[in-house]
Amino acid sequence: MKNYQKLLETQQRKLKKALRHLQYSYNKVINLPNEIKKLDEESLETWESFAARFSRVSKIFLTQHLRTTILMNDPGFTGSLRDFINQGEKLGIIDDAKTWIAIRELRNITAHNYSEKDLSNFFKLLKQECPRSLKILPNKV
Repeated sequence: MKNYQKLLETQQRKLKKALRHLQYSYNKVINLPNEIKKLDEESLETWESFAARFSRVSKIFLTQHLRTTILMNDPGFTGSLRDFINQGEKLGIIDDAKTWIAIRELRNITAHNYSEKDLSNFFKLLKQECPRSLKILPNKV
């Protein structure tokens, strides 16, 4: 039998560290324009770092922390990531499954190349959703 408590503690440490890095990057992009045309190389690099850190936090939280928390409560639970997210909402671990599924989809976008307009919209969405991700620090870990 897995030691879910020990695994959860390890994941919480990783998540806290990733959240500190995300907060740092969020503070840097909060006043940057979203429009690619208005960004110099340094600003674009800052945005790309922020996107990568956002992606890392969502991955750790959803695929590791949430999954482990649910399995700690119900070791027999199985399903897709969407099933785990829905179960997380039922257990009160997350506030809204649809929003966290959307955050997961944002994470998946980071792996693709898009037009400047799409990338600008992507940056805007990341900036909008980041505060929700940052709120998991005091409440859920």
